Amino acid sequence: MTDQTPQPPFKIQIVPVTPFQQNCSIIRAASGAAAIVDPGGEPDKLMAAAEQIGARIEKIWLTHGHLDHAGAAEEIKRRTGAIIEGPAKPETYWLERVRESWKKMGWEGGEDVTPDRWLSDGDTLELDGNEFGVVTTPGHTPGHVVIYSQAARLAFVGDVIFKGSVGRTDFPMSDPPALIESIVTKLWPLGDDMTFIPGHGPMSTFGQERQTNPFVADRVLAGRR
Repeated sequence: MTDQTPQPPFKIQIVPVTPFQQNCSIIRAASGAAAIVDPGGEPDKLMAAAEQIGARIEKIWLTHGHLDHAGAAEEIKRRTGAIIEGPAKPETYWLERVRESWKKMGWEGGEDVTPDRWLSDGDTLELDGNEFGVVTTPGHTPGHVVIYSQAARLAFVGDVIFKGSVGRTDFPMSDPPALIESIVTKLWPLGDDMTFIPGHGPMSTFGQERQTNPFVADRVLAGRR
């Protein structure tokens, strides 16, 4: 008897980086062409992980500009020739402060980032024939985006939502009401069966979070109305 479970058209390797253990994802298409999502640091580690799975990094996708998500983007670009796509333009504030943020943490490295392409709501990203959708999700940061694959039912959500929690909103330019609005109006419509890889911690599904997340579960939000 053969396994009839549909397989995604690409492979994912999650590589935790920086002292914050940020989930950097390497998306490898069948041809070996790859995108790396949120390379926050440790470029040597990321390049080794890509080589191990035969991934040729051609795209760098950023969900937002915080130090642990964007810190190695420019270095990976130099090493691979990949283009940087995302986040949305309001994220300029954070992308221009990556190096400063690293210094404040006492970390070595980290560079300010200049994307080759800013992303907008409804944009499409492409990797070797695989299409990924984009939704803008301000709140944690002003120019945050979420990248998702309809074919694989998988989303890369950065720091918007986590298993059992949501993104912090105590940073400059954070917006607590906007974060909740982004989750409810941009993420929930993608479907309860959509699995997501958060910036930190384990994976979950939107359906699971709608049932159990203490900040954005349906019953919790209904009680606030």
